Amino acid sequence: MTAGADRRVAARRALPPVPGWWADLAGGAAVLSLLVVTALWAADRGVPELLAGPAPGLTSAGRLAGLVSADLMLVQVVLMARVPLIERRFGQDRLARWHRLTGFTSLHLLLAHVLLTVLGYAGTARQGVLAQTWELVVTYPGMLLATAAFGLLALVAVTSVRAARRRLRYESWHLLHLYAYLGIALALPHQLWTGADFLASPAARAYWWTVYLLALASVLVYRLGLPAWRSLRHRIEVAAVVPEAPGLTSVWLRGRDLHRLPARAGQFLLWRFLDGPGWSRAHPYSLSAPPTGELMRITVKDLGDGSARVAALRPGTRVLVEGPYGRLTGEHWRGGGITMLACGVGITPLLALLWELPYAPGEAVLLYRARTPDDLAFRAELDRLAAERGLVVRHLVGPRARRPAWLPAHADGLPDVEALRRLSPDIADHDVFLCGPDGWVDAARAAIRAAGVPDARVHHEQFAW
Repeated sequence: MTAGADRRVAARRALPPVPGWWADLAGGAAVLSLLVVTALWAADRGVPELLAGPAPGLTSAGRLAGLVSADLMLVQVVLMARVPLIERRFGQDRLARWHRLTGFTSLHLLLAHVLLTVLGYAGTARQGVLAQTWELVVTYPGMLLATAAFGLLALVAVTSVRAARRRLRYESWHLLHLYAYLGIALALPHQLWTGADFLASPAARAYWWTVYLLALASVLVYRLGLPAWRSLRHRIEVAAVVPEAPGLTSVWLRGRDLHRLPARAGQFLLWRFLDGPGWSRAHPYSLSAPPTGELMRITVKDLGDGSARVAALRPGTRVLVEGPYGRLTGEHWRGGGITMLACGVGITPLLALLWELPYAPGEAVLLYRARTPDDLAFRAELDRLAAERGLVVRHLVGPRARRPAWLPAHADGLPDVEALRRLSPDIADHDVFLCGPDGWVDAARAAIRAAGVPDARVHHEQFAW
């Protein structure tokens, strides 16, 4: 066995992957749920009513839209419940995209459910749309709650549009997003009390109670129970606070039995520092050093969203944790060459990986993008990695280019892919890890793909909420 193969085996033993079939099982379960909902609608005279005329057809189509909307809402809840096998297999980037897609699709279907049902009922009763709407809201059981639920879900959707998110602080957006749970809870009585599919069919009742309870259990266990248990078990507290660069601070954390916390280099956790007002709002920060049995380190950039308080933390401050999350880990490394691209605070998870992965001298290249020399963090550590591990470090310093690019402005005349090949000549045969802001990652991925690196060898984590 070669030295490269030895390193590959060692990495995989240390970081066991999630089975590949799990993705097919999870995706199949989501698709199956939609098929079951459609079958239940069809079994309850959905198709004959759809073809029975304009008014019954509108009502039947509205029923189907509402059922699929409710099912997608529950899929959405499970997607972001941070179930470990789902989260590790797909990663937060992909789950967040699916979460947004299912969320907006569900809201559009919910809107269609409301409009089609009102039109269908109005046609059957031969009365105006406004009068029918008023009658439904004030006289049908659960409809006032359902109306409030629709308003809350619409509010969450509107504030999730990218332009709106950019105008909100992270804390405000996160608080508003929690209203989605309340909206789903308020919609449930409407389905229980007036939902024809729920009331008429024992099979439908069994299905909906099962999926509602599974979604509730996923939230209670993985968003509340597991984090609370880990926080109590490990009793994590701040050990030291170290400035790294302007607006960039590292926090060393100690705790009990940290070797039993299943955290890997490259992952992030949600942190709540019990240092006063605002402690209840969690923030996602990556590990910037491989966790040991005694210590962990995170590095935080002051982005004006509450992260500035990290620099003022005092040793001994207690910490609540949720996680670890993320799939930017060494389990994806095949052995052999590595190229890492970092922009700004994106250096933090990659630095932890550079310490952990057992690459040979000269096999790893780091391309580190920063606006100014003062923004380059961890210089001493990177110099040590270069001296002790043979890491090749290339700093890309300067203002942002005018065009969408991962290079600084002074390299504007050089095509992205040519620059990439000059900086890492063997990149086509490397595993590539990258981390940074959305636009920068998109430009870097385009150059990496053009350089001949297959998508299966490109591993990334974007900073988005």
